[in-house]
Amino acid sequence: MNPWHSPLWQAGPLRDWLADHGSLTRRLQARCPGFAVQRLAQGIARPQADECAELGLAPGRVAVVREVLLLCAGKPVVFAHSAVALEGLRGPWVGLSKLGNQSLGAALFADPMVVRHPLEYRRLDARHPLYRAAAAHLTETPRFLWARRSRFERAGSPILVTEVFLPEVLCLP
Repeated sequence: MNPWHSPLWQAGPLRDWLADHGSLTRRLQARCPGFAVQRLAQGIARPQADECAELGLAPGRVAVVREVLLLCAGKPVVFAHSAVALEGLRGPWVGLSKLGNQSLGAALFADPMVVRHPLEYRRLDARHPLYRAAAAHLTETPRFLWARRSRFERAGSPILVTEVFLPEVLCLP
């Protein structure tokens, strides 16, 4: 069974955030006047083991991995992780290397050539590297965090975007 097929009903109050098919960036900007993106890391690295197949990469291959925090009034509300094959960054995704502290989501949703595949969901705990990466930015760490991911394609080249929802997102209107 694919661990990214967790039943969404188990997400409780986060279900609405997870299931929204629109731009997360746009939704956050509408609810938070102090919205910002803080780039944590971007560079060549090994993607998560469960990302390789989604990216068409053999296990052990490297990709360009980017991690950011989405902030509302300085408080982290989402930890975002994206991965794209090196070939994609030299081709259809060439502009992504220049995003800096700009939102990847905004760039993806603004491009009519980008196709989004269905969302997948997963409850992460301390055993998962993305939980640990996201929890490092929290003062109190919950037992688990909910995440969603989606594969986007442009000219047949995939990029995988995972968004880990932090507890503070539930404080937004």
